[in-house]
Amino acid sequence: MFKRILIANRGEIALRVIRAAKALGIETVCVYSTADSQGPWLEQADLTVCIGPGPSPQSYLRIDRIIAAAEVTHADAIHPGYGFLSENAHFAEVCRDSGFEFIGPSPEAMALLGDKVSCKKMARRAGTPVFPGTEDAIEDIEEAVKVASEVGYPVIVKATAGGGGRGMRVARDEAQLRAGIESARQEALAAFGNGAVYIEKFLENARHFEVQTIGDKHGNAVHLFERDCSSQRRHQKLIEEAPAPGVDPIKRKLVCESAAALIASAKYAGAATVEFLMDAQQNFYMLEVNTRVQVEHPVTEMITGIDIVREQIMVAAGKPLSVKQSDIHANGHAIECRINAEDPDRGFMPQAGLIETFVAPGGLGVRLDSHARAGYRIPPNYDSMIGKLIVHGPTREIAIARMKVALGEFKIGPVKTTIPLHRRLMDNIDFANATFDIHYVERLFKADEAAKAATLVEATA
Repeated sequence: MFKRILIANRGEIALRVIRAAKALGIETVCVYSTADSQGPWLEQADLTVCIGPGPSPQSYLRIDRIIAAAEVTHADAIHPGYGFLSENAHFAEVCRDSGFEFIGPSPEAMALLGDKVSCKKMARRAGTPVFPGTEDAIEDIEEAVKVASEVGYPVIVKATAGGGGRGMRVARDEAQLRAGIESARQEALAAFGNGAVYIEKFLENARHFEVQTIGDKHGNAVHLFERDCSSQRRHQKLIEEAPAPGVDPIKRKLVCESAAALIASAKYAGAATVEFLMDAQQNFYMLEVNTRVQVEHPVTEMITGIDIVREQIMVAAGKPLSVKQSDIHANGHAIECRINAEDPDRGFMPQAGLIETFVAPGGLGVRLDSHARAGYRIPPNYDSMIGKLIVHGPTREIAIARMKVALGEFKIGPVKTTIPLHRRLMDNIDFANATFDIHYVERLFKADEAAKAATLVEATA
């Protein structure tokens, strides 16, 4: 087992890894930027190392400085968390070549599944359902136009690398496709250093369904059931829940098993999430594989009782999975709300600044994963998420009721957050009845804009 782990990340995921490591008796090293020098999570680490100024390219994305920090602190392994370098196969390779165990998949497995084009090819061979579209990255726009006409519009242009909604464009006709390919290429190149894109069929009304899997170095792979992440805004998840409500049990079983088979076929060791879209007839189409721990992993932990980060560490240390598929059961229902320091009334503008009030919720089945507290100053350099509020209950209805109470107790100020938005979504009839799709949140915002416009017209009439 490892003696010391370096965490190449920040915020709540750094704290999450620290806690899992401590429970295993492992010491931790946290790297940090000057913008994070007062980060509360650093207090929980055994050692800390500053690796550069606030901008990510000068700190959290500097592979050389992270490796140097691991060397001077005599770390045995490096946990990348999520974001930053977590899905960078080159970083995983450098860690290995420098004598550090990368707590995640091998560079080869990461490259195979992290690239969306090669992943789709492998999924087809493994029997995992995929979208119709281009087999390879687009080299010739005319070929893309031909494929789009064959599968039918609308189609979506997607970056082969990265995620988070960047490098994506929906095209409803040929003109939009031609423009979308070029703009998606430019955005993907700027965001990921890789401008390769491909196209696939776009579903207008779909739900986001993803399967949590984990494999080890002994050829074992299991699934931990699924999550529904349909509550989104501009491809960014807002609310996640497990299990996905209203899904046919037989279809659920088949798609979860196919996800585990895909991971096993890649000789994958670590946590991975296989993402799908599900249409109204509950047909599934694979989107991509995320080769890291997901932000929303706590809802899976809540229904299965399995510590996913602990499993990551154990697998990286060469241990077999602690559970077999037959040991894993889904109990009750869990919901997670991402708490972002953003102002929903001002176009979700990020809110940097001092948190003066921070009152955490509590009660049966309530969990808060957050690095924030009163007195913490949110830096402007990074993602706006400052916490995840998770609840668990024996049924979805009880979980929703508990989330409403928890959101009512949760007080953060004067910084604006998405807490009021989550309260509204918990009361939304489509969410309550699970009759939603990935566009329902955006439809709510459009209705708000239309109502404001109508009110303005009446006021000036």
